[in-house]
Order: sequence, then C-alpha cells, then structure tokens
Amino acid sequence: MTAPADPTPTPLLQTQGLRKSYGSKPALKGIDLALFPGQLVALLGPNGAGKSTLLSLLTGLFTPDEGRIEVLGHDMRQHPSRALAGLGVVFQQSALDLDLTVMANLQFHTDLHGMPRAQARERIDQGLALLGLQEQAGAVVRSLSGGNRRKVELVRSLLHRPRVLLMDEATVGLDPASRQQLLDAVRALCSQSGMAVLWATHLIEEARAADRLLLLHQGQVRFDGSTTEFMAAAQGGDFQTEVLRQLGRNGD
Repeated sequence: MTAPADPTPTPLLQTQGLRKSYGSKPALKGIDLALFPGQLVALLGPNGAGKSTLLSLLTGLFTPDEGRIEVLGHDMRQHPSRALAGLGVVFQQSALDLDLTVMANLQFHTDLHGMPRAQARERIDQGLALLGLQEQAGAVVRSLSGGNRRKVELVRSLLHRPRVLLMDEATVGLDPASRQQLLDAVRALCSQSGMAVLWATHLIEEARAADRLLLLHQGQVRFDGSTTEFMAAAQGGDFQTEVLRQLGRNGD
C-alpha cells in the first residue's frame, strides 16, 4: 500500500478485512485500505464494483459482516460517534433541502453539531468564500446550478472540520467545467489542511488527477498505488486502456 513521503505516516482512516454480502451475493471480499494526511485517493470501479457499499460502511450506514474500520484511531463499532465526528461526506444523492436558502441549509448542519451560532456563522462565511459562493448565501438551493449545489454540499461537509472527506460519485450529472472546479477545490483542501480524501468515481479522468488510485472490481482491490506506479506496471501503455483491462472489460 503506497504512503506519502513521511516514513512513519499515521492513517487517518483505515480498514482491515472488510466483508459485506447481500444475502448470498458478496459485495466486498476483504478490503484493506488506509488514507493518509494530504492524500486524494480515487476509488475507481465500474457500477457494481462495491464502491457504494464501501462508502456506506465507512459512513456507518451499513455494518460490515466482518472486518474493522478506524477513523482517527476510533473503532467504528466501539465508538461510532467519535469515529463519525472525524468524517465529512458528500453523497451521490443530494441531501440539501431545495426549498431552503444556502445559509439555512448550512445553519441546520451546524445546529445538528451543536455549534455556537457565532462560530457557525464564521465557518459558513469562510466556507462560502473558499468556493466563491458568498453571493449565493441567500439564494434558495433550488435556483442554483448543479455545480453550485455540489459546492454547497462540500461547504456543509467541512463545517465541523473533519480530517477525512468521503466523496461518493459527487460529480454525477455535472458538466466537465463544474467537475474540474470541484476537483480543484478538494485538491486544494488536501494540500492546505492535510485532509485525506476518498473520491469514489467511475470517471477515469478524475482518477488520473488523484495522488493514489484504488481500483475496485467485483468487491476486491485490484490495484492500490499512484497513477505513476499503475502506468509503470502497465509498461507505459495507455492509461484508459490499462484501466479497462484491469477491470476486465475488454474480454480478458
């Protein structure tokens, strides 16, 4: 498993032997994963690879049949509240109230975390400024573009200052320019705050921009390393062709 340059990095999130089945159908077959500070890790795989199941386990929505999840050293089974407090999540499906303003949506989130209003307003203002959304604070979410809605969700996910950010197919339905803006914003967060990000996607161009590539297929990790290492292992072949080959989509 590839780690940053620090010789003794401490994972912000790690899993050991995660398994999950739906009836007799296995979705995850023993997943070992570690997310390190400052890394953007792309979780790449086709539909049905197990990405959404893995994200559901990491966010506490599902419980693994076997295995262990730790966030900031807190075991998800034994101390779920402490573990979840270290996570920020942007789900594939929007969780915003479309009929409330941007500010009302964000204040509702800070209220859930018991944050004092003065601190909440300061963090909301900082988050909106970070993503260039100051002018949209009073806008009803329904009136925003898809790209700006996703930015609001990113702001919301960061208000409680998580160390780990999980992005579950967060760019679905966005145009290429909006996808790139969101990716750039998340990369900046990694470099500036040392946050670890797991970015689940089926888009190869998003995976190419990550520090690490985690290739998931049929519930198993097929590769975990940098995109440079991936291409070296492919002996210089075309990135997209090699990903498709690894995913078994070219008839292998």
